[in-house]
Amino acid sequence: MKHFYRQRLHLAAVMVAATLTFMTACRRDRGSASADAASTPAASEHAIGIERLDPALDQVIEPDTKIEKVASGFKFTEGPMWRKGRLWFSDLVANKMYAVSPDGKVEALMEHSGGLTDVPVGSFKGSNAMVTAKDGSVLMCQHGMRRIVRLDDHLRSAVFLDRWQGKRFNSPNDLVFATDGALWVTDPPFGLDKQAADPAKEIPFRGVFRFANGNLTAVIKDLTNPNGIGFSPDGKTLYVSNSGPKMLVNRYPIRQDETLGSPSVLISYPDTPNNEVPDGLKLDSAGNIWTTGPGGIRIITPGGKVLGQIKLPEVAANLAWAADGHTLYITATSSIYRVRVKVPGQVPLYSR
Repeated sequence: MKHFYRQRLHLAAVMVAATLTFMTACRRDRGSASADAASTPAASEHAIGIERLDPALDQVIEPDTKIEKVASGFKFTEGPMWRKGRLWFSDLVANKMYAVSPDGKVEALMEHSGGLTDVPVGSFKGSNAMVTAKDGSVLMCQHGMRRIVRLDDHLRSAVFLDRWQGKRFNSPNDLVFATDGALWVTDPPFGLDKQAADPAKEIPFRGVFRFANGNLTAVIKDLTNPNGIGFSPDGKTLYVSNSGPKMLVNRYPIRQDETLGSPSVLISYPDTPNNEVPDGLKLDSAGNIWTTGPGGIRIITPGGKVLGQIKLPEVAANLAWAADGHTLYITATSSIYRVRVKVPGQVPLYSR
């Protein structure tokens, strides 16, 4: 099985080298997003821009809005978080964590951010997602050490979570606080050399976990590769992207006892080899889902209608809202991009 991130890094190189021309977007997206996006153009066929697939997109993004490149020169950007006026993000391949200011000034905040000091060249063992905790510290996923650490104001790390029922995590990928203060985490095996077949894998499934009141619970066990995660503004719906096989974004109703109801598919894609995959996602204050996937980032209503698509010349991995809520930052392989929006993004439960 080819490495998930290595496929995407190769695809990104093809995209940058290709002649960038706009192509007609997937017309199936004009209806319900739950239908397979079979007509999505290949990643190398689209240039940078925003495609309007429904007139309602004008209420979310101003027509003729331009996408800005803020910084570049990285190896594989991921895990963005807005903090103290800057975007913090990880470089999974460089094994570093950075911050970039709105004017494009980049600062390296941490070396060996994945927890290992010696990693193979080109491996994906750096840090990934970050989130601000209630006490103001930062929780960060480390692919290399297969754990979540807490960073203090001096970026000193301490283990926060690394095991479920005595078994080591696969490689925590994304995390978010729910409205009740519980921490939810996705745990695919992307940081393991042989992924699900790696002999070091201890947990028999690739799960989604909930941590609350000192208890860690496996709440989803049947996804093949859970990745991005987010909640509706009212906290009643959970969204989880699955990077394939069976590429899709599921939505789960949350019951009063905080357990999950049966899932339904928000959007699905054909399992095309070497294609972009559903990865990170975020929600705005109106409940729209902004999700990465084949062909770019789709903006989808809670009812499942695709309003538009953000296309980049690189593979988009994840997203984060700036403090004003009207600026969306995107981590996309070697670069950081941003887009101004009309509907403000959903502010994380805790932020600084």
